[in-house]
Amino acid sequence: MRKVILITGGSRGIGAATARLAAQRSYDVAVNYTRDAAAAESVVADVRHSGGRAVAIKADVSDPVQIKAMFENVDREFGRLDAFFNNAGVLWPHSRFVDIGQEQLARTLALNLTGAFLSNQEAVRRMSTRHGGKGGVIVNMSSMASRLGGAFECVDYAVSKGAVDTMTVGLAKELAGEGIRVNGVRPGLIHTDIHKLTGEADRVGRLSSSTPMQRGGRPEEVAEAVLWLCSDSASYITGITIDVAGGRGL
Repeated sequence: MRKVILITGGSRGIGAATARLAAQRSYDVAVNYTRDAAAAESVVADVRHSGGRAVAIKADVSDPVQIKAMFENVDREFGRLDAFFNNAGVLWPHSRFVDIGQEQLARTLALNLTGAFLSNQEAVRRMSTRHGGKGGVIVNMSSMASRLGGAFECVDYAVSKGAVDTMTVGLAKELAGEGIRVNGVRPGLIHTDIHKLTGEADRVGRLSSSTPMQRGGRPEEVAEAVLWLCSDSASYITGITIDVAGGRGL
């Protein structure tokens, strides 16, 4: 039987790469998106082409009501949930710490932290043996910014991802006895469109020389780590966050 994975922010970048790879690894896929329905449907089409079932689900993961509706949609479409890639996030144009406004900070935390927190709660309610589930896997999306601090660029984003790292550890300890493994991935410089949101589309190119491997990563390389953590090959692994960063931050 094919397993079911829900991927928030699944219409582009790392989320889309993970959805496509998941289909090749015998998963059916729920692809969450916020705005770009065409991009989400393109990912859905690729999953189906690989032999999997797929559905695109529109939901703003900063909204608790829409989070709940998203998971209920997965219930209706698939009747189960085996893995959850908690991937959705937001990034803003680069700015110094003192210039980050309250509205931006609130929006960053609402999506990257509160939304991720509430989404994990919904996943646990479906997977946990304590709640009648059959177990499962959660993979949280972090960032090397959580270790490097995001100075001069995105301290708000770094703070939100640092909290996600802490959540990963806490959930792993709390849920291990309920059949759920919880891990994370911490990408470094990855070639995705998210850098356009910072106002510097070629940020990866500018900083690649500071990475020991002297290049940026591909979304597919992060997807490999996510799907490995979801697999039985990682059955005795919980509470870790894997750096997928080409040595950046060492």
